[in-house]
Amino acid sequence: MDNEVTTHPLVDMVNYQKEAVVSKTIIEKNTGTVTLFAFDMGQGLSEHTAPFDALVQVLDGEVEISISGKPFYLKQGEIIIMPAHEPHALKAVSNFKMLLTMIRS
Repeated sequence: MDNEVTTHPLVDMVNYQKEAVVSKTIIEKNTGTVTLFAFDMGQGLSEHTAPFDALVQVLDGEVEISISGKPFYLKQGEIIIMPAHEPHALKAVSNFKMLLTMIRS
């Protein structure tokens, strides 16, 4: 059976790499994407915008997320929605993993 359904420990599907940001696409469809990220402490994504809302779910560690210049500090188990067309940036306060879900609509 080619499409066998299996389970996976999400937090273990991507590993930290020194001074790097690692990503793994879990789902990529025309309607949206689900991507797993691992950020080494101090690493981040520079300020940018996206045409769709994005949901960040913190799986491990801590992160500072800036949305339209306002900082938010999140830790394991917390979520935030980054609104479409609002500038946002991320910086890992510690080693940090997140699941990013973007629905295109």
